[in-house]
Amino acid sequence: MEGTNPVNKKLAAALSGGAVLVLALTGCSSDEGNKELDAWAKKVCDPVPAQNTKISAAYAAITKAAKDTTSTPEELQKADSQAFQDLADGHKARADVIDTAGAPPGVEGGATRQQDVVKKLSTLSTAYADLKKQVDELDTKNQGKFATGLKTVSAEMKKMESQRKSALTALKNLEKGDTKQALTKQTGCKAASSAPASNS
Repeated sequence: MEGTNPVNKKLAAALSGGAVLVLALTGCSSDEGNKELDAWAKKVCDPVPAQNTKISAAYAAITKAAKDTTSTPEELQKADSQAFQDLADGHKARADVIDTAGAPPGVEGGATRQQDVVKKLSTLSTAYADLKKQVDELDTKNQGKFATGLKTVSAEMKKMESQRKSALTALKNLEKGDTKQALTKQTGCKAASSAPASNS
């Protein structure tokens, strides 16, 4: 626990586990399925690789900044601010895609599950946007105040753990049964599931 940025290391630790959200809409089996549901799955899956890239890169940037003990408060602020912005944008983009795709056709309770995902991902996006605002307002000229501010941001990140889990659960619920089979046949979701950071 040495180093000049122990607080930011805590921030990175608070973030770990968030990456599971990246791969939630993926899987590895397929079946015949129906054309309407396949068309819906294509709408949902096509943007997934781009969204995953953005979200994964943001997590990587925060981790990198946390490990770099030579960063100045200004550099740290800039890196974390951009990463939180990208996380907010990435989750908002995913929420928008699922919202626009509508309910999975012919799936019992599909509309409720779809709206639940949209709500949870939107909430997560807003929370990341709030963290960006907090980071932007940190006093980089005063090392003590900056460290205290980062500690607050880190605490907020920990509180967000339940929101991340909640969004992940909603995504898992959406991809059950026929919906899962339709999603796992799509190139976009297949590409995301074979991407290097797998684990969920």
